[in-house]
Amino acid sequence: MGKKRWIAQCFMLSAFVVGNMSCVFAADARIEERVDSVLRLMTLTEKIGQMNQLSNKEDLTGQQLEYFDTETLIRAGQVGSMLNVAGVEKVRRYQEMAVNDTRLHIPLVFGLDVVHGFRTISPIPLAESCSWNMDLIEHSARVAAVEAAAAGLQWTFAPMVDIARDPRWGRVMEGAGEDPFLGAAIAAARVKGFQGDDLSAENTIAACAKHFVGYGAVEGGRDYNTVDISTQRLRELYLPPFEAAARAGVATFMNAFNELMGIPATGSTFLVRDILKGEWNYDGMVVSDWGSVAEMIVHGVACDKSEAARLAVTAGCDMDMEGYCYVSALEDLVRKGVVPESLIDDAVRRVLRLKFRLGLFDDPYRYCDTEREKRETLSADKRDAVRSVARESIVLLENREGILPLNKRYKSIGLIGPLADNPDDMLGSWCAWGDGRDVVDIRQGIEQAVGKSVAIRYAKGCEVEGDDRSGFSEAIQLARECDVVVMCLGENRFMSGEGASRTRLTLPGVQRELLQKVKETGTPVVLLLTNGRPLVLDWEKENIGTIVECWQLGVEAGNAIADVLFGKYNPSGKLVMSFPHNEGQIPVYYNCKSTGRPYIPNERYVTHYQDCPNEPLYSFGYGLSYTRFEYGDVALDKDILAEGDTLHVSVPVTNVGDYDGEEVVQLYIRDLCSRITRPEKELRGFKKIALKRGETQVVEFEVSFSDLEYVLADGSRVWDPGTFELFVGGNPDVVKKASFELK
Repeated sequence: MGKKRWIAQCFMLSAFVVGNMSCVFAADARIEERVDSVLRLMTLTEKIGQMNQLSNKEDLTGQQLEYFDTETLIRAGQVGSMLNVAGVEKVRRYQEMAVNDTRLHIPLVFGLDVVHGFRTISPIPLAESCSWNMDLIEHSARVAAVEAAAAGLQWTFAPMVDIARDPRWGRVMEGAGEDPFLGAAIAAARVKGFQGDDLSAENTIAACAKHFVGYGAVEGGRDYNTVDISTQRLRELYLPPFEAAARAGVATFMNAFNELMGIPATGSTFLVRDILKGEWNYDGMVVSDWGSVAEMIVHGVACDKSEAARLAVTAGCDMDMEGYCYVSALEDLVRKGVVPESLIDDAVRRVLRLKFRLGLFDDPYRYCDTEREKRETLSADKRDAVRSVARESIVLLENREGILPLNKRYKSIGLIGPLADNPDDMLGSWCAWGDGRDVVDIRQGIEQAVGKSVAIRYAKGCEVEGDDRSGFSEAIQLARECDVVVMCLGENRFMSGEGASRTRLTLPGVQRELLQKVKETGTPVVLLLTNGRPLVLDWEKENIGTIVECWQLGVEAGNAIADVLFGKYNPSGKLVMSFPHNEGQIPVYYNCKSTGRPYIPNERYVTHYQDCPNEPLYSFGYGLSYTRFEYGDVALDKDILAEGDTLHVSVPVTNVGDYDGEEVVQLYIRDLCSRITRPEKELRGFKKIALKRGETQVVEFEVSFSDLEYVLADGSRVWDPGTFELFVGGNPDVVKKASFELK
């Protein structure tokens, strides 16, 4: 169908209105009129078809991999969206089927898990969150959106905003760590990056806040497992990032796989109808996770697909992703009066609203420009952008021996480890259309950085997994012959992500043993960690004086790591998820509560372990620099805060070291007496500042009344008069303290 004919069809279907659409989801009367006009023309079968999402079922040759024919379903008006279809040519082919061959010519919306980049892969989200740089995080999502949109996509299933305190859960790599305040800020930044200021623009894509809700609290850190948390903790810890995403205008939400309070999240009216669409007045669309509607049968709350469909649509799930429950059962349920058609209309209205906001009714092929696809894919500006993100994602854990930054006194560098010459594993999990051939790995990055001035020698030593020690002797000999050794150890990209839970978080295989052998040579060692989750590093912390947490940094990993190793960039990352001493300490997090018997050294009947400290090995907010920052006293503009007042906080921070650097100044509060127990510290502000050597900057914060409130199980927000403590520092364990009264 030509564009003119398509526009004519738009006039027939709805009142055509020219103009940009806002991605801030206040009621837009023009779009609502168009949605209603299309809805009035639809049969019940066509409505339910819009609620069905199918995955691409073709292999690389275009052959169908399933028994059913996707094309037949599309032409029958039984598909509203597709996922795992990317590339302009393929997207256009399916879109033409929907536009040309269905009665109402309603376009499809195409989605993909663009979690941390489409082809130009950024650091995994857990890593880039360690930058604490909201502008950088937003720009990273913007880069991904531009590239994905150029490949024909309009929708990403990101950001994942689940709060996670258990590193055994593999999906921690997709999120922003353990703190709801920081998680909320990052959620809003990523939504803004994906969606921009105009969702109908051809270089933006719809975002999806997932997984709603509590998925990060799965028992035992085991993926898809049961979740059991109180309503108060749900509201205080797990809901804030989702609410921040909703307030930022996120186009869609995704149900979680887990149950909560005995009800699978996909079938929870409390979560979706009461909180999301009720309390928050959310008018976007909710999509199930893959097959999660049908999985309610396996959960044991539905006896068949018909019952699963009834539960899901009643709860407020608008689109069934790869569950086939809606298209197989909903029409019959409506005909029999079991499901009101008004529920179907509400769901379809949300689906159509998304398509209008994306501009697909105005031009269904707006995302299908082959020249733009070529121009935007892996462009130089995108590689430069993700290199900047990668540098700020790196966290310096130890530099006790002052080896870093590496300088000219080292004439030979030994690169040892299974991740030194390994481009594929730099991509991390959920890397969309990422390709290892596009990656600058660690070896390449270091070799390019030093040129011919330093001899670089390499030995693999061992594999990431397994017990093969046949490469030890070569690696040990190389270590003896070099001035310094850079050990590249950690996880491969398949050891974290969905379905990748682990109970043992030490370095896999024989990597720690290899590290021990190299350490015994006496050659200085720099340990580079490439991983998708916090690891257990008790031995490493005690025995290795130089440790750099590099995470999985994407296509520019090697260049970013070299920038840090050789001092081109002074590391500034701070952890967003605590590292445990051992697995028995999990869950471990900074914002714990004191209990009625807080820890006192050498006391038996207090909360403690006999064989391990209470606090993390490396806490949330921790991260070193090549320079040192000194904090002055915290100044408050008032000692007593009345309702409606704002407290102004200031603290001088001085760079007293030898290098220019950046510092994340963090502000925490503690309510000393409240009607329900409160954490010992709660993050309530942060600023990332740049200081030249010897420079002092006075950092200022404002603490409003809302920062001192907390939420009860019924959703109400309350505050208590009394004494509050306020802490400012470079991490929650090393702070300057002040106090004030709330009247």
